[in-house]
Amino acid sequence: MTPTNPAERQQSRRRAVGLAAALVGWSFTAGLDQPWRRHPVAQAAYGTVLAAATRAPLGLRPPALRPGLRVGLAVAGAVAAGVAVSAAVPKVRAAMGERDLPQRPRHWLAVEIPLGTVWSEETAFRGALATLAADAFGPTGGRLLQALTFGLTHIPDARGTGEPVLGTVAATGLAGWVFALLAERSGSLAAPMLAHLAVNEAGAIAALAVQRRTRSPMSPAGRLRSPMSPAGRLRSPMSPAGRLW
Repeated sequence: MTPTNPAERQQSRRRAVGLAAALVGWSFTAGLDQPWRRHPVAQAAYGTVLAAATRAPLGLRPPALRPGLRVGLAVAGAVAAGVAVSAAVPKVRAAMGERDLPQRPRHWLAVEIPLGTVWSEETAFRGALATLAADAFGPTGGRLLQALTFGLTHIPDARGTGEPVLGTVAATGLAGWVFALLAERSGSLAAPMLAHLAVNEAGAIAALAVQRRTRSPMSPAGRLRSPMSPAGRLRSPMSPAGRLW
């Protein structure tokens, strides 16, 4: 609820902007040569602590969970179908074939994506930040701050992989806006989590399938990379540079 007292409103806005700035600042530490920085469990714990500290309503228990699952599964199905269709497009298949993939694909799919990316980002952005931002700036203003912050946190990864920075910020910012709408309309983080998971998992599986069919995984164009490397942020075949959000 947005405070009506001017002093409380200012304090609320400082908290929201402060958390947004902290999230952007934290993203710039992703290139540190420290394995813990990109460890999926550490990332998941980071988002969980933020959500708990801000008392964000996650909606992961009944009855809020049911509409979240219903909306999330519907969107996830559409996303998976879209990725499957796009994989038949020659240019998209070529981009998938050129992607750097982790050395441990099963760990990537089962742990890194669900915990290190989806859970951590949804609890931090659509949970903690969205809660503070909505209280401070209202639903639309709060959603805008959350989406903009989400986009800005992808700048280091764009630079590390040579992707266009503005395009990356715009694409991930739009994703943040859509994920926030899913959470608001369903009343549960389950909806954006499932949608986010579908984007990442479907893109990852499609890229793995393409590379296994077309070339050896140790070839120059299909080289394996460490999942903990600075350039190891997950990417999507649906974006120009193949980025996962």
